[in-house]
Formats: sequence, C-alpha cells, structure tokens
Amino acid sequence: MKVYSANSIRNVAVLGHSGCGKTTLMEAALNLSQVTSRMGRVEDGNTVSDYDAEEIRRKVSISASLIPIEWLDNKINFIDTPGYFDFAGEIKEALAAADAALIFASAKSGVEVGTEIAWDYAQELNIPRIIFVNGMDDDNADFGKVMSQLKTMFGTGVAPLMLPFAVNGKFGGFVDTLARKAFKFNGSKAEPCDIPADIHGEVEAAHAAILEAVAEADEALMEKYFAEEPLTDEELANGIVNGIKAGSLSPVMCGTAVSQVGVKELLDTLVKCLPPAFIMREKITMFNAANDEPVEIICSEAEPPVAFVFKTIADPYVGRLSIFRVFSGILKRDTPLYNTRADATERAGHLYILRGKEQIEVDEIRAGDIGAIAKLSVTATQDTLCLKQSNVRVKYIDFPKSLLSMAVIPKGKGDEDKISAAFSKLLEEDKTLRFEVNPETKQSVVSGVGDNQLDVLVTRLKTRYKIDVELQTPIIPYREMIKSKVRVQGKYKKQTGGHGQYGDVHMEFEPSGDLSAPYVFEEKIFGGSVPRQYFPAVEKGIQESVKAGPLAAYPVVGIKAILVDGSYHAVDSSEMAFKMATNIAFKDGFMKAKPTILEPIVRVSVTVPDDYTGDIMGDMNKRRGRILGMEKIGSKQTINAEAPVAEMTKYATDLRSMTQGRGSFNMEFDRYEEAPAEVQVKVIEFRKKELEALRDKE
Repeated sequence: MKVYSANSIRNVAVLGHSGCGKTTLMEAALNLSQVTSRMGRVEDGNTVSDYDAEEIRRKVSISASLIPIEWLDNKINFIDTPGYFDFAGEIKEALAAADAALIFASAKSGVEVGTEIAWDYAQELNIPRIIFVNGMDDDNADFGKVMSQLKTMFGTGVAPLMLPFAVNGKFGGFVDTLARKAFKFNGSKAEPCDIPADIHGEVEAAHAAILEAVAEADEALMEKYFAEEPLTDEELANGIVNGIKAGSLSPVMCGTAVSQVGVKELLDTLVKCLPPAFIMREKITMFNAANDEPVEIICSEAEPPVAFVFKTIADPYVGRLSIFRVFSGILKRDTPLYNTRADATERAGHLYILRGKEQIEVDEIRAGDIGAIAKLSVTATQDTLCLKQSNVRVKYIDFPKSLLSMAVIPKGKGDEDKISAAFSKLLEEDKTLRFEVNPETKQSVVSGVGDNQLDVLVTRLKTRYKIDVELQTPIIPYREMIKSKVRVQGKYKKQTGGHGQYGDVHMEFEPSGDLSAPYVFEEKIFGGSVPRQYFPAVEKGIQESVKAGPLAAYPVVGIKAILVDGSYHAVDSSEMAFKMATNIAFKDGFMKAKPTILEPIVRVSVTVPDDYTGDIMGDMNKRRGRILGMEKIGSKQTINAEAPVAEMTKYATDLRSMTQGRGSFNMEFDRYEEAPAEVQVKVIEFRKKELEALRDKE
C-alpha cells in the first residue's frame, strides 16, 4: 500500500446496531477494491475484521478493527466497530480517530437502538454522519418507512442521495436525487435507465431536501436558494461537501452489502462528498501537557509530528501494538517520540498499516493517516506522542463508566497470583475495564460496562492466560453499629503455673455520632484503678474489635468506647491481658447496646427517554430506592434517586433490558444507613454461610 497524504485520506468509523451488516460491508469494500478475491462471511468466521477467536466463536464484532482500502486514488480508513453496547469503549476509540461516521440502519427493522446510540456518539463529537440503509433485498424492506424514522429522530438534515425503486417487485435500482438520474442494477453494477414515472414526485421532494440542507451551510447558496435561482454543478458539489462537514446534511445511501449492491456508489460518495482528513481536521485544539492550556495544531506534513494512541492490542503471542492517528507531521521509522504522560522517550521502530490482523510494514505514516507501532515500552491508550519541545496532549476519550462489578473467583489453586498479571494486560486493551483487590473484602473485583463484556473477559482469561475463573456478586461492605448506651465489665483471668494473666476493665459504649470513623476512645479513670501504662493496650483491644463486629463480622463504625474503671494485679497484669479483657467487654457491650446493620447507600442518576420514566421510577421503588427529583433534558428525563448498593449490583444489565439500551446511569457512594429489620435478618444469615464457606476453603 502506497503512502497517502491528508488530502487523499478519509477516516470513517462504521457504527450501528449489532447484526446490521457492518462487517459484511467491510468484506464487500475489500472485494470491490481488489484487496481480496472473495468475500468472507461472518457465519463462516473468515472475515478480515472479525479475526479474534472470540469474535469468530460468537459471530459478532468485539473489538474495533482497521480496514483500509484504496478507492479512486484515495485511501479510506474504515474502523469497523462492535454493535453490542457492552463494547461502547471500542466505538469511542474509533470516533477519536475518525473524521466521519458511517451509520447503518436496517431496511427491515428501521432505526434501532444501536442506530440511535451511534448517532448520539457522533453528534457529541460533532462528527459528520452518512447513513447507509442496508438489506434492501429483504422482502420486508421499507425505505420510505426508514427515511421517515430517520427524519423524525435526527432532523430534516437527513436527506437521501439515493432513492430506491423496485424492478419486478424487488429492489432493482435507484435514482441519484442530486443529479436526478436513474440507474438499474445488473448484478451489482448500476446501468443508466429512465426514472420510473410513479416516483417523479418523490425524486423532486428529495432533491429539494438536499438543496435546502446544502444551502444551510453557505449564506451565498442560501440567498440563491430562497431566490429560487438554480445552483451550478460546482456549487452543488461544494455545497454537499460543506453541508456534510457542517453537519447540516447527513446523506442517506442504500443497498445490500452481502451482494455488493450499492456499495460502489457508497464508496464513490465517501471519496467525492466526504471532506478529506486535511479539511476535517485542518486545525486541531490540543492541550499543553505542562499546564493544560489550549494549543492549536495544524494538520500538515511540514509541522512537527503529533500522534494519538487511540487503541492498544496486547496479545500474549503477538505482543503490544499501539494504534495511532497522526494529527500532524510525519512519523518515520526509528523516530524518537516523547510520551507526554509518561515523560519518557519512545522510539518508533517498525511502523505498520493494519488491515484486520494483517500488519503491512511501511517506512512512514503521514498526517491524517492511521498506523501502528509495535512494542512501545511505556505507551498506553490515550497517550500522545510528539517531539519533546512540542509537549502537547490530545483531548482524552470520554469512555463510558464501568458500573457492573463482579468478584473474580479463581477455580484453580495458585491462580490468585496470576490474575493480577493477566488483568494488567487485558486492561491495556480495554479502557472501560477496572480491576482492584478490595482491601476490606480481599476479593478481586472487575468492573465493566455489561455482562457480555465480562463474559468475554472470562473466556480470554482461560484461552490466553490459562486461568479458569467464575464471576460472583461481590461481598457487600455492610457495617455494624450500636444505637444505645451500655456499661459492661470485661475480665480476663488465666492461671498457668508461673505468672498468670489478669486484666479487668469497666467500659461504657455508646454511639459516637460519626459514622466516618470506626471508634472514639476515651478514659475516665480515677484513683489509678487501671494504671496509665495499660491505656494503649485497652485502645488496641478496641482497634482489633472494630475490624469485625460481633453481629455479623462486618467492620464497626460510629462507636464511642470509654474506660471508666477496672482493676489490675501487680504481678499478673500485662498489656495482653488488658487487651483481651477489652475484647471481652466489647463483644458483651456491643450485643447489649441495640446492635444494628448499616447498608451502603448510593446516589443514582438515571437518564432515559420520556416513555420509560414511569417504569424506571416503579423499578427504583422496588429496589427500596427513594426518588429525589427529576430534570428534563431535551427529549429525555434524568431521574435522581438513592438506593441500597445491595439492590443495584446488576442495575447496568437491568436498565439496559428495561429501556432496550436507551437508558444510561451514574452511581456513586453517598453514605451508610440502617437497614430494615427484615433485610438485617437475611444479611446476618447470608454472612454466616459466607464465613463458613471461607473457613471450609481455608
């Protein structure tokens, strides 16, 4: 593959609902551009972009994959993305490198959730959108219905460049609505023909819609349009490009990827109508890595090199590949590059163009293009590589939050030590995953976007790293406290031949009123009944006791312990004896002072379309949640609530199910609160079984 400059490159993220034909379109594009001699099939597991073993097994895309093709003396860098919501991080990475989004819609199913999410993601980044309605050969295809849905959902700027018509009852041709010329398909080739008489009105309406969208992007064209003056071919061509760039026009194409019908026309449109990388990212706002002040970078080969690593592949056999977009300058083999995050210099050894799993070695990669470097030592996803004197960083990717957490339980002995090492590699590839060993529960906990993502993670641990694990609901970090005041005695007396052990304390326990601290310790000893030298031992006994409360072995919070009296033995008393006496007093006093279980409460913010508001509020009430308020944002509602952590462990999955993937939420810890009596009974019983299981395992 030859080297291309930014004025001949189109970087296009391919987005849409799972199963809508994105990967099949990549196969069609590869075949039409003569990269491959035949099209692969997702069902056969032999496509270029879905090459990972899990993708082949599941027959769905899991990772974003680069598919560069050469077309009309230009280069199109397609980035094929997954359709499942769990892998939204891959979509975000693709959009960080792309200049435009090619969004799929099904000719049969119309605008699906994946279509909506793809549009929203692209709109957030102000990236131009082109829509491809796929599956036009389906018996239930209805282009008119799909167009109506697209306009209703996304506005009047959505306009068809292709208007399909039937031949012998099936999709057989289209009208170029800009030129108002008709073509009939002979196989996948389009041949000129007359416009069918029954769609003349539709053609004129579509042509007018495009003119209006084009005029919106240019004041001079707007004046001519309202004056009903005809636009020249050159004005129309430039207007299409400017309209797409401005976002006032989102052209709609159609076809059938599996039979390549309409794919050539789509590729032609991407090259002719989509502005190249040089225009789309002529000036890029970045940040000074030292002070975060905005810095403007120009997309020019004459400028110093700046590259952004938007994705990392960390395969145990292939090694680490850092995939990057060059925003300015030229990256050449063996160029020393400064990593602004790590404050370290890396050397770009071998440079590659990726096509699926294929690595095509090149000598240089220019501004506007996408490539990969192997085996960089400190560079990770979201890092910026530049010259040290440039010292800039690209805006970070806004990844979806990881709110589904599961405990990772190894099945094999000795695998605990291997898990952290394996996760360090897996987290390099997927920035939406989080992993930690909970210091309180000692559980290894992984957090992700959804259950499919975590299921893939479990499989990869097994296949790549030979670690067999299962996922369980994490231990909920409950707390214990008391609600009343009590005075008790704790005496520890032991006689063993020589010196004995003797410690005697009289303690008062009461709520401290501060749940952020485990305990408050005071002493009010009069007359030396307990010598001062044993006070630290008494506090040490409290420190140890609050680690696991007498009720269910959860940490104790909000307790005030006062040493008020006691006695000692001149010979047999010791620090250990007083510590043991304090432990006895603590257990006795705690159980007499109205002990209770506290549960963690989170604040939840759920954003859903209006239609789902009632369902979400009803569900939140079932989870023992409290609605705090609502806020209207566009066509959506944000519901603010608080709920117990125990009721929210699978909320990421449940919300997706309730809203067909249209809902999103944030959740953060707020406070501890006394659990209802019936919940406490269940918690104590479950904890008893949990501790028994742990003891048996030991």
